[in-house]
Amino acid sequence: MSIEFLLTSLIVVASPGTGVLFTLAAGLSRGAGASIIAAAGCTLGIVPHMVAAVTGLAALLHASALAFQVIKYLGVAYLLYMAWNTLKEHGALKVEKDIAPRSAVQVIISAVLVNVLNPKLSIFFVAFLPQFISASDPHPLSRMLELSGIFMLLTFVVFVGYGMFAASVRERVISRPRVLAWMRRTFAAAFVALSAKLAFAQR
Repeated sequence: MSIEFLLTSLIVVASPGTGVLFTLAAGLSRGAGASIIAAAGCTLGIVPHMVAAVTGLAALLHASALAFQVIKYLGVAYLLYMAWNTLKEHGALKVEKDIAPRSAVQVIISAVLVNVLNPKLSIFFVAFLPQFISASDPHPLSRMLELSGIFMLLTFVVFVGYGMFAASVRERVISRPRVLAWMRRTFAAAFVALSAKLAFAQR
């Protein structure tokens, strides 16, 4: 494993995106426990993309304009749905004092969907990971799985860091209605901005 792979992966993971935004929202609204659940869900959302890359489905997605557009606009619609729910206090920033089992399930399902409905992640696996697999490697599949596992571990660790930070300032936020309202509008706007960015994404 090269230092270049670790550094590049860290930059990709730490860059603000839907997963980071969702984990921050979970930490602010439900606390540290929910942020860890959200981080785990976002990490699990990488698995379908990894499987797609290994089986060649991601290459098909990259080659097929229709398949790419369908997944892309499903992702756009879901991000807009999250923005709407955030403004209505039913989504990512619905403040809860206790984390019930049902809400934990909702968090992890939403987190998984955030990454599953991002076609750029599959293309990332196809275009990025192979650069770190030697053509002479006797076990390229094992190497692909190894690098994917490292990428997922980095994702979980970094996202937990984001979530714990958000949880640490949670009381300061939820105790001030004006600040909470501002945060909801900010997060909703961020979801809309990310949906617009995804909408204009090219293969």
